[in-house]
Amino acid sequence: MDGLYLSAHASARMRQRGIQGEVVDALFNYGRCERSHGADVYFMDRRTRERAREALGPKNFARLEKSLDTYLVVGADGTLITTARRLRRFRP
Repeated sequence: MDGLYLSAHASARMRQRGIQGEVVDALFNYGRCERSHGADVYFMDRRTRERAREALGPKNFARLEKSLDTYLVVGADGTLITTARRLRRFRP
């Protein structure tokens, strides 16, 4: 997970929720970023999924696709605060 410091809380949530480091990398590198409540929230929308598919290749993208309904909350200092499954549409 390049460029992100992983907090103890985020690490615990990733384990509990079965979110892999590859998914975090894909969301951070290709996902859409919105500012919400003083933090950056990264998630995938249709456009960013297409960009990730092109960059990762169809085989790697297919392996990660089911896990991309996830979001990341990143603090101003670059610390990954938490991560969770996205159950509904994100609205900042």
